[in-house]
Amino acid sequence: MRFQPLGIHGGHITEAETSGDERGSFFRTYDGDAFEAAGLERLDAQHSISTNHARGTWRGLHYQVPPHDEAKLVRCVRGAILDVIVDIRAESPTFRTLVTIELSEDNRRAVFLPRGVAHGFLTLTDRADLHYQISTAYEPGSRRGVRYDDPSLALDLPLPVTVVSDRDRAFPDLGWIDQGSVATTLRR
Repeated sequence: MRFQPLGIHGGHITEAETSGDERGSFFRTYDGDAFEAAGLERLDAQHSISTNHARGTWRGLHYQVPPHDEAKLVRCVRGAILDVIVDIRAESPTFRTLVTIELSEDNRRAVFLPRGVAHGFLTLTDRADLHYQISTAYEPGSRRGVRYDDPSLALDLPLPVTVVSDRDRAFPDLGWIDQGSVATTLRR
């Protein structure tokens, strides 16, 4: 496995080493020892699948508060998404940083998200499925979120949001990011 910095302190893009032949291909999606060797947290408390039917579906920006905050590995296994990460950790050197990255079944990239970041995504294709590996069991009382259309984020999406849940639409604005103060936006 290869790890590249994501642009969010503690976050990484993971790329699998793929082998293949006339039958198809094979690649390892996760290796706990490789994650530990790279200084990343092991992710074995929970695995989840997100299935999304329509292009333009928005989910997020979600996070959990301590002591139930989560580190995650997110991979798109069918279709394509624009993954969106916002560093909301006041003590982080990348506090207020917004990063976007395309994840798809074709590029086989995943993102490792450290605890304390808000995460969401926009589906770029019909039928986009994501696989999550999570460090901590989900605790409904600790869930929080931020609206994707918070003006302070100035999130530049490549297509309109056409499907969003009432819960995600009702999340509050961040409040602490002033217009234009987002430190960096990366598209890879």
